[in-house]
Amino acid sequence: MWSSSRWVRLVPGIVAFLGLSVSIGSTTAIPSLPPDLPASERARLERVADEASVVTRVDTEPFVTRRAVFEYLLDHPEFATYVTRTLRLARYRIWQTPEGLFLDDGWGATGHFSVVHAAAGTRVMYARGSFRQTALPTVHGEAVAMIEYRVTPAAGGRDLVHATVSGFVRLESSFLALASKVASGVAQKKADLEARRLIRVFARVSWFIENDPSGVYERLRQRPDVPRREMEEFGRLLNLH
Repeated sequence: MWSSSRWVRLVPGIVAFLGLSVSIGSTTAIPSLPPDLPASERARLERVADEASVVTRVDTEPFVTRRAVFEYLLDHPEFATYVTRTLRLARYRIWQTPEGLFLDDGWGATGHFSVVHAAAGTRVMYARGSFRQTALPTVHGEAVAMIEYRVTPAAGGRDLVHATVSGFVRLESSFLALASKVASGVAQKKADLEARRLIRVFARVSWFIENDPSGVYERLRQRPDVPRREMEEFGRLLNLH
C-alpha cells in the first residue's frame, strides 16, 4: 500500500510550489476529468482513471496569495522546485530531458511527466515512472493529477484561492493493483495522508513568498543553477524590478 500511495505523492509533487492551508478533508466523490481535455490526451487519461488502483481527492481551505504568482509557479514546475529546495521545504527536483520534464521526489519515486491541460481554474498532469526502495521490488505505474481552483479578491490586492487536488494511480503490477483494491480503505487513507503532507509544503511556500518576497528572491538569485529568464520573470511578478 505504501508504494502505491507514493505514486499519489509523485504526481502532485510536480506542483509542490503552491501555498495551500493545512486543514483539508477528503471527499467521497470520485473526481471527473475535465470535459474539454484535448482529444489527443483523453483516451490515455481516461484509461488511467478507469483502471486506477488508488483514487484521491482532497479539498483545501482557502489560502492567500497573488493569482499571477500562483499560476506562474503552476506553469513553471522546474523553476518551482528551485523555490522549494532553496527554502528547504521539499526534496523535489524537476529538469528538462530530451523526452520532456523529469521528476525525482527524493524518496525513490521518479518519472517523466507533462502538463497535458491548462485552462482557467484547472491544470491536469500525466506521469509515468517507477518507485524504488532498498530490498523491495520496483513498482511501475502511471498517474494523473488534477488541480482545480477558483479565486476571489482578498485584502491588500491579494487573492483568496480555493483549490482541490485529485489523483488517479494505475499500477502496472496486477498483484499490487489487486492488493491495493482489497485493502482499499488503507490505501485511501494513505493517499489522503500524502496529499496532506504535500499541502503543508504548499502552505509554507506561500507564507515565505507573501511575508518576505525580496528575501526569497535574493536566496534564489544566489544560486547559480536557477534559470535566469525565470528569475527575471519571477522578480517582476513580485514587483522587485
